[in-house]
Amino acid sequence: MAQKKYTLPDLPYAFNALEPYIDAKTMQIHHDKHHGGYVNNLNAALGKHPHLFDVPIESLLANLNSVPEDIRSAVRDNGGGNLNHSMFWKLMGKNMGGDPVGELSGAITKAFGSIDDFRKIFEAAAAQRFGSGWAWLSLDAFGKLTVHSMANQDNPVMEGRIPIFGLDVWEHAYYLTYQNRRPEYISAFWKVANWKEADLNYRNALENIDRCLSVADLRKVS
Repeated sequence: MAQKKYTLPDLPYAFNALEPYIDAKTMQIHHDKHHGGYVNNLNAALGKHPHLFDVPIESLLANLNSVPEDIRSAVRDNGGGNLNHSMFWKLMGKNMGGDPVGELSGAITKAFGSIDDFRKIFEAAAAQRFGSGWAWLSLDAFGKLTVHSMANQDNPVMEGRIPIFGLDVWEHAYYLTYQNRRPEYISAFWKVANWKEADLNYRNALENIDRCLSVADLRKVS
């Protein structure tokens, strides 16, 4: 039986849907070339150990030491790139923005004091990430919301957290419009943030916090 390979997900909106905040050319290159490259490279790596196609990418990233050494770096970089971007596209949309909604809104206020305080903390995490990486709002193993940043294409599952909301601060995500002005890009992101999707992520995370990794998944990796 042929193994099921990863495929590049479609954008849930047109390339120009996020203008003027994120331009169409950036979105096309970011999605088609960068995310597409991660998908292709991930498939090539897993093709050397085809049984790993059956393991959720979250489990592979959370247990990298169990991934065969010859593909470990490729899985980390490209598996993380695929997982991060597959989530990222859904966290933006046309005519979005505003404040967090639903259960997530109350949880953010409880964790950080106010929505404004959360924004400041998140913006700082995104702006101060040296080089390439992401800013994240994640749920930790104790059900606490935390803001943090991670380098390159690393994903919060690698630290035992569940990602809720993330911002790509690699230069390719913003350079055509903002050049080296990352803080401007970060501010613009709030105008397109899809808080309904983030709230859905939060509610799903609460339901799954005790079973992020199943015993079956761990057995497949090993």
